[in-house]
Amino acid sequence: MTVQTEAVAATPSFSMSIFERYLTVWVLLCIVAGIALGQLAPGAFQAVGRMEVAQVNLPVGLLIWVMVIPMLLKVDFGALGQVRQHWRGIGVTLFVNWAVKPFSMALLAWLFIRHVFADWLPADQLDSYVAGLILLAAAPCTAMVFVWSRLTGGDPVFTLSQVALNDTIMVFAFAPIVGLLLGLSAITVPWDTLLTSVVLYIIIPVVLAQVWRRSLLRRGQAAFDRALERLGPLSIAALLLTLVLLFAFQGQAILRQPLVIAMLAVPILIQVFFNSGLAYWLNRRVGEKHNIACPSALIGASNFFELAVAAAISLFGFHSGAALATVVGVLIEVPVMLLVVRVVNRSRAWYEQAPRNAARHPA
Repeated sequence: MTVQTEAVAATPSFSMSIFERYLTVWVLLCIVAGIALGQLAPGAFQAVGRMEVAQVNLPVGLLIWVMVIPMLLKVDFGALGQVRQHWRGIGVTLFVNWAVKPFSMALLAWLFIRHVFADWLPADQLDSYVAGLILLAAAPCTAMVFVWSRLTGGDPVFTLSQVALNDTIMVFAFAPIVGLLLGLSAITVPWDTLLTSVVLYIIIPVVLAQVWRRSLLRRGQAAFDRALERLGPLSIAALLLTLVLLFAFQGQAILRQPLVIAMLAVPILIQVFFNSGLAYWLNRRVGEKHNIACPSALIGASNFFELAVAAAISLFGFHSGAALATVVGVLIEVPVMLLVVRVVNRSRAWYEQAPRNAARHPA
């Protein structure tokens, strides 16, 4: 009981900030601002695009770190010791995150991008769009899932332990899964750039965040919470500035085909609803409680879009369809996840009517 109490105390318990709640609005404003600035001052953005070392854009690399590290500060890898408490829910989460979501997204991308919408999309970007969608689905959510879990009354120990486990797996599995699915999609895999992205945007930020986290916690939980509160807006601001840069480069393509964002949104929406529904139903079938099923379903549906944007830019560039596809994921993340939150909250009575086999599967 003592261990659980300590884990709960260390679990992030923040409500949505104004930046997070209206993220879709800010992204839409970034689209407009980026396109306008790209048309007004193309030379300035081309100069930014040329600031590269070993295929890594330095301004974007810095912005990605500012985005990602505050998110990773919330993750306590000490929570891995709590995984066994709800092993069935953890098993469902891992199955959906790593065995279903990346592959279902690859299938949906192939279906919609290369077939259903192929005639309305630029032929030279089809592979790039598919790659961006794969990148988006290959990394499970790290930070916002704490918010979604809180809004559904999710078990904080379970939420923290599943995020810690997912992030540990991501360090080793992100590159192989992306490489496999890109290869299966007949897309050339730039392995050196992919591995560099993993080191720059996963391994180094994880190490820095954990060192910083320990330093902050030595000053007390109140100091740690204050630091996260201050860093949250900075992280979102870095994301929005990255989007302005990206849309400055994407402006011409979007102006020529304004419906491209809507077409890219279709497979993303389908995979969110499919994977969240699958995780929710599987938790019900194995007899997990509702407050376990909710965060399991939510992390099964949401994505680590900051990492996806960074990897897409590193692998394919600002001008690529891959970068644009990952940004569409950012655009729809908040409204669609709030809808999933609403569904699991309203369906609690239905969920708990099912025979949970509590005798055979004690909670």
